[in-house]
Amino acid sequence: MIRKAVVNGIMLTFREEGDPVAPALVLLHGRTADHNDWNGFTQHFAVRHHVIVPDLRGHGASGHPGDYPIPAMADDIAALLTQLDVERATLVGHSLGGAVAYHLAIRHPGLVQRLVLEDAVPPEPLQGREPVVEDDSTGFDWRMVHDTERQFREPDPAWAAGLAAISAPTLVLSGGRASHLDAGFLAERIPGAKLVTIEAGHLIHATERMAFMQAVDDFLDS
Repeated sequence: MIRKAVVNGIMLTFREEGDPVAPALVLLHGRTADHNDWNGFTQHFAVRHHVIVPDLRGHGASGHPGDYPIPAMADDIAALLTQLDVERATLVGHSLGGAVAYHLAIRHPGLVQRLVLEDAVPPEPLQGREPVVEDDSTGFDWRMVHDTERQFREPDPAWAAGLAAISAPTLVLSGGRASHLDAGFLAERIPGAKLVTIEAGHLIHATERMAFMQAVDDFLDS
């Protein structure tokens, strides 16, 4: 079911599947994607969970407010969960969605039951990145791409320090040698985090679908 909600003055579009009284699980897509990035995974997790799959601000059918601080994106999801009367949720985030997930765990710890960070963008300055070049791609706000790219290159130092405050059990998934991101940065700084490497590159859930679902299921069952 596709639904809409106004949070923090922004319209968020989200998909909802599964039993509303089951444990909540939120799937957060990467940059320039939308909730459709999780097609198939929603049905898998909805067998046991109330699955909520939002379009982040600046993506898909959600609002394009023009400003895109990653912590504010996390606050959007926290407000959505509160509006849906979700007391605690497992967060599964890929890339930018993973960054949104760990910011939510830092800023709203009471809302987060478990955390899965799939090749998430770490809060360390990313070096050697190519400049953003706009093309005719649609489905997202190009201003969001520029704004988040700046934050990837020059993150607030307080963000890395905040990782130490995360109390939720955390699974960090690395795409291995083919990924351009260092998942170890997160695994070393989040207390008790478990690091699992799947040699798939950045798009673990798309490239190694079964291995991704098995790793997440094992973590949720542990």
